[in-house]
Amino acid sequence: MNNIPEVKLGLIAVSRDCFVISLSERRRAAVRQACEEKGMHIYEAKTTVENETDMLKAVEEVKAAGCNALVVFLGNFGPETPETLIAQRFDGPVMYAAAAEESGNDLLGGRGDAYCGMLNCSYNLALRKIPAVIPSYPVGTAQEVAQMIADFVPVARTLIGLSHLKIITFGPRPQDFFACNAPIKPLYDIGVEIQENSELDLLVAYHAHKGDPRIAEVAADMAAELGMGNTYPDLLPRMAQYELTLKDWAEQNKGARDYIVFANKCWPAFPEEFGFEPCYVNSRLASQGYPVACEVDIYGALSEYIGACVTQDAVTLLDINNSVPADLYEAEIKGKYDYTLHDTFMGFHCGNTPMCKLSQGAVKYQLIQNRLLEDGGEPDFTRGTLEGDIAPGKITFFRLQSTADAQLTSYIAQGEVLPVATRSFGGIGIFAIPQMGRFYRHVLIEKHYPHHGAVAFAHCGRALHTIFRYLGVKDIAFNQPQGMLYPTENPFD
Repeated sequence: MNNIPEVKLGLIAVSRDCFVISLSERRRAAVRQACEEKGMHIYEAKTTVENETDMLKAVEEVKAAGCNALVVFLGNFGPETPETLIAQRFDGPVMYAAAAEESGNDLLGGRGDAYCGMLNCSYNLALRKIPAVIPSYPVGTAQEVAQMIADFVPVARTLIGLSHLKIITFGPRPQDFFACNAPIKPLYDIGVEIQENSELDLLVAYHAHKGDPRIAEVAADMAAELGMGNTYPDLLPRMAQYELTLKDWAEQNKGARDYIVFANKCWPAFPEEFGFEPCYVNSRLASQGYPVACEVDIYGALSEYIGACVTQDAVTLLDINNSVPADLYEAEIKGKYDYTLHDTFMGFHCGNTPMCKLSQGAVKYQLIQNRLLEDGGEPDFTRGTLEGDIAPGKITFFRLQSTADAQLTSYIAQGEVLPVATRSFGGIGIFAIPQMGRFYRHVLIEKHYPHHGAVAFAHCGRALHTIFRYLGVKDIAFNQPQGMLYPTENPFD
């Protein structure tokens, strides 16, 4: 996963000048110690901020230490203007937290009033329109603040990644896939760059890699990964050539950016012109931290990258594809798992889910495109998908999306992949999300989301919600529990 940032944390304490500065400094040291005990290194700035001059000095100190994410700690009430200007001057995500009072026996000289200070801090951040992360309950002991910082790390990693991200696309978004044709203006609003290219650019670059001396090594790595799933060994050199093409394009086109994801057109022209389906290569890049969204799904690629940064793990992009047949539900799910039929569905794509997230995978051919492009005959250039049932475990299904009028919206739903055979083709799994039926109708359909959803293989809704709020997303939908009505839900159903 070498396409996501490393978080280097800094810690700055602030102190209102009418309070004892040593109180804030002692509490700051305790937070740093609690972080170390959790295995987190955090640079403790020695400059305590009481005024704007201190603020400038403290920000320069953490920058010189190489920090790219910052925790501002109110060890006492704190100075309202200087403490908020820290976030304005620092180039990176900032979290604010405050110290809880320590003892009922020390509420005279040892009382810090940081509980009160957080209110004014929040007010001043809003006055200056400065984005910041404020935990759900931002006041705590040193150990509690250290846990807030641990929760902040995946958020910070993602925000740093997005601010240095370029999305590279190949090909126009497919006809009749209007869900993938969302406006790109909101990408610039959140600091993401985009480079749109033709499929011909990719084809020319692919041909230029013919005979590349690295192909044999990449093909051997593919064979080792696939094992018994290496059903078409003759395809490996072609797919290795394509993998090198994308990686070289990423490196040569980063420009001023540090991180790259792709959104590529993969049908109908691709397989015949390149000689294979790109799905397996896409799966490999996803496992290395370079998600490749199918069908030029730009916001799918963006969502996948967010999931990779949060979890530091492989992700995938799936169609919210088909219902689970009632007979399969009755035979394999009912009574074994606490889900109704409408809580379940099948997530599917042709074969882009990484090998490490399949129960057992193999390179096969794209059945649907074989019918369309090869008349259902012996598969040739429609080979190259990675197929298998997705491994059971926790998942978060989510998406960051632009509406047609260029407003960012999002959804987050936690659930799991069930250990139930799908009896189908492609990279596919039986997903279970509590109250999925209602969520499907009153979020996915009602709010006009596309059929693609990003999948992170962990429960990470908390971090995703914080990230989306930081990015200014007003509408963050989730699968609401029974009894909590959606605005469009009929109360008489």
